[in-house]
Amino acid sequence: MPNRKSVIVVEDDPAMLRGVGRLLRQYGFKVALFDSIEAFQDRADLDAAFCLVLDINLNDGSGIELRQRLSARAASLPVIFITGNDSETTRAAALRSGCAAYLTKPFAAQSLIDPIRRASAGLP
Repeated sequence: MPNRKSVIVVEDDPAMLRGVGRLLRQYGFKVALFDSIEAFQDRADLDAAFCLVLDINLNDGSGIELRQRLSARAASLPVIFITGNDSETTRAAALRSGCAAYLTKPFAAQSLIDPIRRASAGLP
């Protein structure tokens, strides 16, 4: 049984946000969905979450920069970055920020589920 805390997903593409939310629910995870950094900052409950799935290129900012701000505030949730704009520079910045996984869209369901299961179990 997955951890009953939630997976927070921040993704500005409505179809991708719904799809990731549906996928995670199918695997028994509780989800909190946000379509922007602003919505996340206004309503997210980090204490109720065990993992964060962040799009890197959001309409209102950078998922990597959001991760860095959270780290500066001692928020230590594992982060899984997703992006449709893969590059060596972006990948290196994401990995330097300490992410649990880096996925390029489109990605296989299992490539998202595996690191979320590890995070749920408290594994690196």
